[in-house]
Parts: sequence; structure tokens; C-alpha cells
Amino acid sequence: MNHAPEPVPANKEDPDAERQEKPNVVLRTGWTTGACATAATKAALTALLTDDFPDPVTITLPKGQTPAFALALEGRDGERAFAGIVKDAGDDPDVTHGATIIASVRRLPAGSGIRFVGGDGVGQVTKAGLPIPPGEPAINPVPRQMMTAEVEALCKAHAMAPDMEITISVPGGGEIATRTWNPRLGIIGGISILGTTGVVNPFSCAAWIHSIHRGIDVARAEGLTHVLGATGSTSERAAQAFHGLPDGALIDMGDFAGGLLKYLRTHPVPRLTIAGGFAKITKLAQGALDLHSSRSQIDNYFYLSLDCTKKLKQSTLSEVVSANTALETLEIMKKEGIEIAQEVAERARHTALAALRGAAVDVDLIVTDRKGTIIAHAKR
Repeated sequence: MNHAPEPVPANKEDPDAERQEKPNVVLRTGWTTGACATAATKAALTALLTDDFPDPVTITLPKGQTPAFALALEGRDGERAFAGIVKDAGDDPDVTHGATIIASVRRLPAGSGIRFVGGDGVGQVTKAGLPIPPGEPAINPVPRQMMTAEVEALCKAHAMAPDMEITISVPGGGEIATRTWNPRLGIIGGISILGTTGVVNPFSCAAWIHSIHRGIDVARAEGLTHVLGATGSTSERAAQAFHGLPDGALIDMGDFAGGLLKYLRTHPVPRLTIAGGFAKITKLAQGALDLHSSRSQIDNYFYLSLDCTKKLKQSTLSEVVSANTALETLEIMKKEGIEIAQEVAERARHTALAALRGAAVDVDLIVTDRKGTIIAHAKR
């Protein structure tokens, strides 16, 4: 499962587009789904024990912060008490921002301990390789620890054993999950309750990279021997069809080629395909491992280092150097009858192999055009 915020491409309809830029202003932090679930759990259990809902309710996060959360709803339902908190992700473009995280708590028989249940909108784990085993609700370890700590403290204060059932629900979570990578990770029916610190740092790359790692873990646990990391949906569809790969082999690499390759150093899969458009793969060919425009740019002089451009006349070389985009360079080469994409793919493959540092992973590299046509394929 993924750490907060829930990862999602910058543009779901065109994930080949750049991920959203971080604004050049001071940004407001937010709270993870795990922090909201913990606060809702504490409020519900307090009401179960005292008939009074604390509002706001204060919790302690793993690093010692003590934020207070306002309740969006509260109530009793027979032997249960429930409370809900609307998630505020701060200034992060988080798909779970505005979702209501509801905790319902009831007592269990003596000796039962603390039991976590996934309610409506919370996913269920169906594949091995994740921090939570198959069959369990997608409530990550740290949120479970946070909720457990608050329950144990409250129960101790009331001189009773912490035998409680905690049900976490997220209305609309099933629809939200379709905009995350949970379905590919085998988490069905809803979102995950996430977070390692309780805090959402705006525009953090950690969530995306963590999702890459979990995708590899799941693929390895399923015994897959070939995975695909693509910069976006167009290149992913083309490469998946070319190799006939199952959905479980698709790793949502995005711009983070380095995040994928570095994890594969110590968690190898026998075969890796990297796929992307000409511009992104040019950056990889230049040696960049983060392919986002804020982290890496195309140097047009790089193209002049390729063997395929050695025979060009000076006027054409000048056009290449002054080209505004990689696509323009590609068009210039096409007019000259030069297949530049193949050599770029080969250079990019060498970058990937170098990043793997001898790990037992065979790499091939696919370049596609904007329509998804494969225009280059570099392999061993």
C-alpha cells in the first residue's frame, strides 16, 4: 500500500503530461487518512466510555505533534459510537482531500484485543507483498499503531482492558480508489488508510516512490518475472500490448525512473521494460533519473553526440541545436531519414543498466510516439 498522500497521476486523462508543479509559495501541510482515522477513533471511544464526544479531539502523532481535529459528525448506534472527520490535505493535490473518515467503535468480549474492520469505502488487501496480509482491511501498520496507542491509553484511564472493534469507513471511498493505484496493487473496494507521520507534506514525491516499491513487492510476491515501468498511459499501453504483460506487471513509474531502478537493485525482477515518449527517454539517455521538467531538462547538444547525427550538414545541426522541443528534433531527423529514436533508446538503456549496478535485471527500452506507436526498441 502507499503512503499518504494517495498517489495519482497529475492528469488522469493524460498521465504522460508532467506531474503538477509545486507552486513557488509557502504551502500549508495537511493530515493523512491515518491521522484522521485515529482522531475519529479517539472521539468515538471517548463517547462510548463517557457519553461525551470531545470536539475538537486531540491526538499524538508519531513525531510528537498534537493536532486537534473538529468533528464533522458524531452519534450512537446501539452498542456503537461513531465519529467522522473531514480530511484536510493542506495544499497538496491529494485525491482524498475532503473525504470523510469515519470510525465506529464497539466493545468486544474480554481477551479479544483490538480488532480492525474495513467498512464502506475502505479497501481490502487481496495480494501478497504488501505490509498488510491478504484478507485484511487496507489500514496500514502505522495508522493501526496510532489508533492502538489512543485506545490503550483511554482504556487504561478507565481501568478496563482494550478489547475493542474499530471499523473505519470512507463514504465514496470506492470511487476515490479508482483514481489511485490501489486496484493494481490488489487493494479492492476502496482507499487505504495511510501515513507514517500523520502529516501530508505538499507535493511530496515520497508517496509516488513508495507506490513504485509496493508495486514491485506485489509483482515479486506473485512470482512475476517481467515488469513494466512507463512514463505515462500511452507508452504503457503500447509496451504492455507488445510484451503481452498482465496488469500486475505494470509499475506506475511516472517520472521516477530512479525510484524504480534503485529499488530493483536490491529487489530484482528478471526482466524490466522501461517505456516512454521520445522527450522523457531523451532525458534518461542523458543520464537523468528524475524525468520531470523541474528536475531535468533536455540539452539539444546531447543529440550532436549521437553517431546518427555525425553525417548531418551544418545547417541541419543548427536546426537541432535551436529546436524548441524534442518532438521538433525528432521531426527534423525524420526529414533527413535518420532514426534517432533508436540510438536514444540504446543510450537510455545504458543509463538504466548503470543505475542497476549489476543487479540481475535484464532491461529493454521502448520509445513511443504520441499516438502510442513504437518507434524504437533497445534490448540486449
